[in-house]
Amino acid sequence: MTLFGRQIPMMSSLIIWALIWEILGQFDLVLLFPPFSEVVMALGDVLTSSSFAEAIRVTLLAYVSGLGLAIVVGIPLGFLMGLVPVADKMLNMWVNTFLAAPLSALVPIFMILFGLGTPTVIVTVFMFAVWIIVLDTRAGVQHITPSLLEMSRSFGAGRGERFRMIFLAALPEILAGIRLGMVRGVKGVVIGQLLVSIIGVGALFTLYQQNFLMAHFWALILLLFALALTLSGLVGKLEKRIDYYAGNRSS
Repeated sequence: MTLFGRQIPMMSSLIIWALIWEILGQFDLVLLFPPFSEVVMALGDVLTSSSFAEAIRVTLLAYVSGLGLAIVVGIPLGFLMGLVPVADKMLNMWVNTFLAAPLSALVPIFMILFGLGTPTVIVTVFMFAVWIIVLDTRAGVQHITPSLLEMSRSFGAGRGERFRMIFLAALPEILAGIRLGMVRGVKGVVIGQLLVSIIGVGALFTLYQQNFLMAHFWALILLLFALALTLSGLVGKLEKRIDYYAGNRSS
C-alpha cells in the first residue's frame, strides 16, 4: 500500500481500523459496539473457556467435512463442464444460479431434511463452497491451450497421462477455487450453526448475545475472521508455489 509516495505495510490499515473502532466504542453510542480494547481483553476469556474448545471441535468437524465433500464433488464436476460442451450447457446456468443465490434461505429446508445437528451444517458448508470450486475448475480446464492436447495425442499419451496433464495445467485455477471455497465455507458454517443455534460457534454466538456479552461476541467474530484469512493465506502460498504450471497453457 502506497500513501503520499511512501510504501506503508498492509498491517497499518488494520491498525487504523482498530483505532477508529476504539474511538467510536469509547463514546458508547451503541450498546452492541464495545471498544476494541474490551474485545481484545475478551479474547482471552473466549479462548480459555471449555465451551469454546467444544464449539471449535464441533465447528471444525462440520467445516472440514463440508469442505472436503465440496472439493470431492466440485473438481470432477468442473472437469466435466470444462471438457464436455453438452454438460457445460446443461449445468452452467444452475451452478451460477446457486453461486449467486442467498443460500442462507435454504438452511431451514436443510434442517427439515437433515435435522437439527451437524449434518445440516455440513450440507450448508458444502452448498456455500462447492459452486465456486466448480466454476474455477471449469475455467482452468477451458483455458488450456488445445495444442497441448493435440501434442499429447500425437505422442501417444494414454488417457491417464492426458488427465494428469490437464489437471496440472488447470491447477492454479483449481487452487484459487479451493481458496475461495474455504472462505465461503467459513461463512456457511457460521450461518448454518447460527440458524441451528444449538451446536458449535452458533450456540456460543447465541449465548453471548442473550447475555449481552458483546465484547465476547465480537471476539469470537474476530477469531473466525482470523481462521478464514489464515486458511486463505495458506492456500494462496501454495498457489504461488505451483503457479509455474500456468505457463504450460501458453507454451
